[in-house]
Amino acid sequence: MPDHPTLFLAGRMTAPRVAWLVQTLTTDWNILSWTEDEPFDGFVEQVARADAIVAGRIHGTWPPVPSLKLYQLPFTGHDWIGPRDVPAACLVCNTFEHEITIAEYVLGAMLEREIGIAAVDRRFRSHGWDGRIAGTGENHGELFGKTIGIVGYGHIGVEVARRAQAFGMRCIAVTRTARPAPEPLAWLATMEGLAQLLGESDYVLISLPLAENTRGLIGTAQLARMKSDGVIINVGRGRIIDEGALYRALEEKRIGGAIIDVWYDYPGADGVDHPPSQYPFQALDNIIMTPHFSARSAAMRDRRWNFVAANLDRFARGELPQNICFEGTG
Repeated sequence: MPDHPTLFLAGRMTAPRVAWLVQTLTTDWNILSWTEDEPFDGFVEQVARADAIVAGRIHGTWPPVPSLKLYQLPFTGHDWIGPRDVPAACLVCNTFEHEITIAEYVLGAMLEREIGIAAVDRRFRSHGWDGRIAGTGENHGELFGKTIGIVGYGHIGVEVARRAQAFGMRCIAVTRTARPAPEPLAWLATMEGLAQLLGESDYVLISLPLAENTRGLIGTAQLARMKSDGVIINVGRGRIIDEGALYRALEEKRIGGAIIDVWYDYPGADGVDHPPSQYPFQALDNIIMTPHFSARSAAMRDRRWNFVAANLDRFARGELPQNICFEGTG
């Protein structure tokens, strides 16, 4: 590697960070940048020179990238890229730092499901006391004493369990790797314990990454194992839950509800604003729908970019970067 390796910030998500990285990095880099608003020829010319790239998915035909040794994702999901997509010995690393924000989203959504503050606010604004005296009227629920089952006990699951425990919830989980149950879990099992988890949980949290063995993991049979008033929450990836099975279970009120932040279709490179699903989830009254925003906060982005800068510094010093997803074979 040359004394000053070349860093390429590609795409709207990363190119604006040039000045910030110049100030933040403790190692010396030649920094290039490109966004999708510029001709793709510029990408082709610059990526061929890069020792490291910070980017998400860049559509188009890439040239040979013989110098590329680090593909740093500024986010977590990497189901769209594999070892054959990058040169041999190129490390693909991702970035977490979203678990705090998503955990707060999960707790907030569960509280909203139990208490319904937004609906109560609208009704009180329009109807006032509505003939009631203070202290009377409909009750709301509470999280205390309920069970949350966490499917995929990684960064997100750990942070959710910590917060759920503070609300007096019982926490259980399944994970792909067998290990002893840490605090605050009542029990932790391998994925073979999924059926038991579904049956015990008032809330089921999906926080797994999408992979061949998790795609469609939750289908009709699994939803049927849930409590009739159970609520499923998905902050992992949409296609972990079978799309049609989820819609039918909600439409037919076979489960209590859903809180869904990750979907089945997204705006694409074609610029078309695709609906999030082929099914009319928006017509249902037992679902909270959000547009893949559970992780979005300014503080989260700052944490991510601080990690990216630290990983680039590790790479430039000849140290092993953190969060290695895989090594290229292409």
